[in-house]
This record gives sequence, C-alpha cells and structure tokens, in this order.
Amino acid sequence: MKDHGMKSLVFFILFFICTPAQAWHDHTHVMVAKVAGMASWYNAAGPDLAKIKARNIESYNHWFNNNAEVEVTVKMVFDQIGRYNQRRITDAEGHLYGAILASLRAYDKTARAGKYAEYHLAYCAHYIADLSQPLHNIPHDDFNKAFHHAADGIVESTIWDESHKIMEHMYDIKLDRNHFEADLAREIARIANISRKLGYKMRAQKRNITRQEAYIQLGHSASLLKAVLVHYQKP
Repeated sequence: MKDHGMKSLVFFILFFICTPAQAWHDHTHVMVAKVAGMASWYNAAGPDLAKIKARNIESYNHWFNNNAEVEVTVKMVFDQIGRYNQRRITDAEGHLYGAILASLRAYDKTARAGKYAEYHLAYCAHYIADLSQPLHNIPHDDFNKAFHHAADGIVESTIWDESHKIMEHMYDIKLDRNHFEADLAREIARIANISRKLGYKMRAQKRNITRQEAYIQLGHSASLLKAVLVHYQKP
C-alpha cells in the first residue's frame, strides 16, 4: 500500500510539472480553421476539451518543449509519430509535430474503413494551429510559464471580427500528392523553426507576443491547414 501511494504521488507530481498551459484559446483555434476553409471549423477547439478526460494521452500531442533548443528537422517530425496517443506517465518534451501527421494517418485509416473520419481532421486542425504558438516550441521554463496564458489569449477577444488579419498573412503551400507526408513534414519543421525563433526572441526581451506577431503566426497555421484541406479536397 505504501509503495502504491508513493507511485501515485510520483505520477501526479510528474504530470503537473510536465503539463503546460493550454495553447491558443477557443476562438483563435476556431478562426484558424474557418479562414482555412474547413467545413466543420467549429470542432477545432475540441481537442483542448479532450485533455480534461484524456490528459496523459492527449495533452502531449499539443506541444514540443524543445529542451535542447535545436533546429527542428523532418526526421524529428517523423520520429514523433509513434508517440501519438500513447498512454504514458510523462513525456518530457511532447510530440506536437508527429501528432499532425499521425492524426492524418488516423483520418485516412478511418475513411478507408468507410467510417466517419472528420473528428481526426479536427484534431489535425487543432495541432496545426498549436504549431504557430511560439511557446509551444521552446522549453516550458519559468519565462514560458509566466507568459503562456497571456500569449494564448492575445487576440482571443477580437479575432472574431478580425479574421482578415489572419488572411492578410496567408500564402500558398504546395503539398505534392505523391510525396504528401514528406512535404507536410518539411512544412511542419519550417513553421516550427519560425515559431521557436520568435519564442526565443520573446524570452530574450522578456515580453509577450504582440498582436501583430500573433496574426503573422496564425497566418502560417491557416496556410498549412488550407494546404492539407486541398489535399483531401475538403475546402
């Protein structure tokens, strides 16, 4: 009994130490999906709801604490895929990048089985939006903890009337149908590196993300999601 109690205590300590705050708030997630052309854009906030009941399964899909502060590579993206939705006590860094590809593999598998697959696409949309949140791409240190909530909500109260500010920063991303996963992994790594560099800049300057920076970042996510939807002929 004593050992069981100690194991439970260790579990909860590790969980709360390693689990960061939420990412962009609900309106922000939903608007990224909406401007990207996702028909069921209203589901894009759902994966954060899932963390309430599936914490140690779902939470680690939303971020990558790049503790080594290294460049994100295509190999790193693919190496994270196997950790998607794995029940674990802790994952020191998380696996956001692999979760994007893994959720689409789940979508493909479910669709091929003739079942309703749209919820997997909603998870993917959510993860792609998380990709542009700078503090989901750098270590979850004291700076990150202090500014995370404020960064998540920086445009939350106004974004419903400012979708054009995301669209102004959208651009075409081409994902070759014959090399879809490779191209997508390359784009994930590219946006992750943009995001982490902004996170380092914020940390060096001890400040929150600005509204202008947030809309630029959200433009990256919306552009990538739109490219994924085009691949699946979903817009």
